Amino acid sequence: MIHFSQISKEEFLAEYWQKKPLLIKQAIPNFISPLSPDELAGLSCEEDFESRVVKGSTKKNNWSLENGPFNDDYFESLPKNEWSLLIQGVDKHILEVYKMIEEFDFIPRWRFDDVMISFAAKGGSVGPHYDHYDVFLLQGLGRRQWQISSLNCHPNNYIKHSELRIMESFQIEDTLVTEPGDILYIPPGIAHHGTSLDKECITLSFGYRSYSANEMMETLDLKPDKQNNDYYNDPKWLTEMGKSEIPNESVAQALKLLNVDHLPTDFFGCFVTRLDLFDQQKFDEMMAFEEPIEIEKSTSYLLSPICRVAYQMIDSELHVFINGESFDTQFFDNELLINFCNSRMIEINDQNFKVPHVGWNTFKGHKNHTIFKSLINQTANAIKSI
Repeated sequence: MIHFSQISKEEFLAEYWQKKPLLIKQAIPNFISPLSPDELAGLSCEEDFESRVVKGSTKKNNWSLENGPFNDDYFESLPKNEWSLLIQGVDKHILEVYKMIEEFDFIPRWRFDDVMISFAAKGGSVGPHYDHYDVFLLQGLGRRQWQISSLNCHPNNYIKHSELRIMESFQIEDTLVTEPGDILYIPPGIAHHGTSLDKECITLSFGYRSYSANEMMETLDLKPDKQNNDYYNDPKWLTEMGKSEIPNESVAQALKLLNVDHLPTDFFGCFVTRLDLFDQQKFDEMMAFEEPIEIEKSTSYLLSPICRVAYQMIDSELHVFINGESFDTQFFDNELLINFCNSRMIEINDQNFKVPHVGWNTFKGHKNHTIFKSLINQTANAIKSI
């Protein structure tokens, strides 16, 4: 877990999470970016990665956006300064980046979205903006100056006729500098503007999902309320929760957001574990072209980083959710499934391989076999012997 230095994890959750920014100096001491600038450029040339380049500065107000994949000639044509390369979902492909999410497991894993990594030349930025989601900004290489503001964070304050969501009026309230190993936490609705101070600057953004009231209503086949522009807010997190547990307090927050008294039993769990369009496409390709591997004893299998899982106790009954679907738990031991959700790993041994009401081997032919096929799969970052 990251080092909070002057405060405790409990203080952070109570006083800062979704409330106010926090600079955490040397949150990961001696941190070195897992990817170099050249490696990031290489990833942006691949179709498997969502990438984009932002050029411009607040001084010139000359912003432009280009989407990848790119090539070597493109990078050679870029100016010396004032541009940024951003690559989305790096954790879905690079195991070392994926494992870094564990540093933030004091927030339930089902809330997590992805890791975006950005490279910026000197003066490079994406402009002042605010988001509807929480983000931890980990500095990996070079220094970045951050300007922060809580003022004028509303949709009418964007530069018009621009592909980028850049604020027209940005009144700076605080200025900070991050160095490798530092983390800046930014809650939803707080404007921030990060600018590279060096010729090579890498920042890793650990972003969390946001859920709008209208998005939930559309999923429920309800008519969106144009007057309701609110977003889901987390309850006070309990430190004794499982990493992938959905507390009933979270569902209560959804009820409050939608101003309703009741939701379908499995709605919230299915909603928060849905894949986004890009990941759904990759998941469908994986399902279509990969054959499931033979399940072997004395082996552990790591869940594919693409997959999203969560569990919830509803009226003393365990409900498990995988990639937006409710998982039939009747053939499995509760402890086995909870351990799977929290560890994102399946450990096969003599006991759980053979016992009918516990064993993974009984799953073949089960109606959720298509889901299971994605869990134990050659594309999962499996697979080491215990």
